[in-house]
Amino acid sequence: MSEASEILRTPSASDLRDSHMARYMRWLGECGYGDFDDYASLYEWSISEPERFWATVWNWTGVIAHRDAECVLADRSMPGARWFPGARLNYAENLLREALHGDPQRMAVYAVSETRETRRVTYGELLSDVAAFRAWLEAQGVGPGDRVAGVVAHGPEAIVAMLATTALGAIWSSASPDFGVSAIVDRFGQIEPKVLVTVNGYGYNGKVYDRAEAIDELIERLPTAERTVVVPQLPGGAMPTTDHVTWDAALAAHSGAEPAFEPMAFDDPAFILYSSGTTGVPKCIVHGGGGTLLQHAKELIIHGDIRRDDVFFYFTTTGWMMWNWQVSALMTGAELVVFDGAPAYPSLDVCWQLAAERGVTHFGTSAKFIGACRNKELSPGSTSDLSALRVIFSTGSPLLPEDFDWGREHVGRDVLLASISGGTDIVSCFVGGCPLLPVRRGEIQCRMLGMDVQAWNDAGEPVVGEKGELVCRQPAPSMPVMFWNDPDGERYRRAYFDTFPGVWAHGDFITITESGGVIIHGRSDATLNPGGIRIGTAEIYRQVETMDEVADSIVAGQAWEDDERIVLLVVLNPGYELDQDLLQRMRSRIREGASPRHVPARIASVDEVPYTRSGKKVELAVSSVLRGDPVGNRDALANPDSLDRIAEIEELFV
Repeated sequence: MSEASEILRTPSASDLRDSHMARYMRWLGECGYGDFDDYASLYEWSISEPERFWATVWNWTGVIAHRDAECVLADRSMPGARWFPGARLNYAENLLREALHGDPQRMAVYAVSETRETRRVTYGELLSDVAAFRAWLEAQGVGPGDRVAGVVAHGPEAIVAMLATTALGAIWSSASPDFGVSAIVDRFGQIEPKVLVTVNGYGYNGKVYDRAEAIDELIERLPTAERTVVVPQLPGGAMPTTDHVTWDAALAAHSGAEPAFEPMAFDDPAFILYSSGTTGVPKCIVHGGGGTLLQHAKELIIHGDIRRDDVFFYFTTTGWMMWNWQVSALMTGAELVVFDGAPAYPSLDVCWQLAAERGVTHFGTSAKFIGACRNKELSPGSTSDLSALRVIFSTGSPLLPEDFDWGREHVGRDVLLASISGGTDIVSCFVGGCPLLPVRRGEIQCRMLGMDVQAWNDAGEPVVGEKGELVCRQPAPSMPVMFWNDPDGERYRRAYFDTFPGVWAHGDFITITESGGVIIHGRSDATLNPGGIRIGTAEIYRQVETMDEVADSIVAGQAWEDDERIVLLVVLNPGYELDQDLLQRMRSRIREGASPRHVPARIASVDEVPYTRSGKKVELAVSSVLRGDPVGNRDALANPDSLDRIAEIEELFV
């Protein structure tokens, strides 16, 4: 057995007996759908009989509908699949079913912020606020199909505003308050919102950022926004001078309103999310309420094993699809722990301490954060009481094998480390975790139920044990219903179906292993190609980012003498310098751990790696700098000045 497939954790007896996945499999047998001995047989059934599979997800997870569908899948075309025609349902109603049909006194949201006192919101209080804000929106003339945009922190107000918007049948779209005004206008200007919800500022890493003047500018540049609601995220902080209503005043105006939910078609738009926008104006990706709900129900309940008594934390912002993913877990009746601040302030332990305090059962974060914890030699399993923790979700980038080791040794040997991957494009996952499978070092556990995923080579042939493009051969309910301002669907088709007509090409470079796991090598559009050999950037990160000297790194391709050469930029930990000895050890490690072709032609030290605001490395932007080309949309980056400093490194251009 190779090192990459070493088993680090096997399913417990409880996993095999009591997990939602196990219960779902038993239910399928009892209902006559078939007897499934293992996950592999269940997965094959889910992609060979997708109509039956998705109907069982609907029924088993308890989707609330005002009218049943005529069938499950009326048209299998990609793009253009028609799911559950005739069904009428409401996304918000499904998320609030604990308040409507369960125990309204249960904790719904536990909100921690750098700028506000900790808040506790029950399901009943959440429902009351949603009803009040829905009534306020309706009084402003907001109705089905209208857009409500939020520049909001991850707190109760963002959740209430989204639920109230979708309760009305309107469309919600959000951005994080650390976005610049131009970056927000690039997004919201395209969708022309009728109402804007915004915070007056935010706190991050111990600093306070006043946004009053930015809000005034934003209101001026979004002329379709007829009303603006301001959340006092900085209590006592400055408020915009432009006409607005405060959050509390909007709720008070309709306090006591009765809950109401507009029945919507399955594929009626509910959310607009955005591509990263690093190569131009962001694409506006429109998702239906039904598809988002059903896909998240499968992922959170069946795969994620989130139960009514669980506590679910995810470090995210409202500008990342993981915000939508976490909030959907309200449908389970679990408690959401939400966090507005920096994950390393006042220490890198802050989120782990919060997990201990609340008895978090499911902890969600980024691979970057786990790598930082390993790099700083944190051991939260020893310093905090994480006895309630069952699952860690990791996404955003490939999780290094050494980070799997760290999770096992320093968080908990019995904790399921579920690396998951999908994207804004489907507001969900293609591959991820499963409580019935072992965790193998360096591998994502499985292709998720109903997702007909393969790795295809350049000839469009499926390969196992070899690198290829991640494709999905059949439609899934959460594929976008459209792109905004794309009336003939051309931009949508070009984004996913140009490579292999009729088959979704996601843009990830992957290997499906013999055991059924998945290894992601990086984005295929950032794949390196020196000498005609395709190399995933993650293959190099796996080597250098596990060195004690290296805090972070980024790899990019540079056109050079009719070929391409590899450039590696590293951020060093304090006390180290990029001398000849370290350079030689880096090259040796990459050569021995990967191959001679992976060894960079140039290695240079930088003070920081450029990231998008959702925490993803921007290899393509670095490649643009190395070519001497302008970077398309710097406002999409969290630290665009880092690119300027890369451009000043003379040794990269000789």
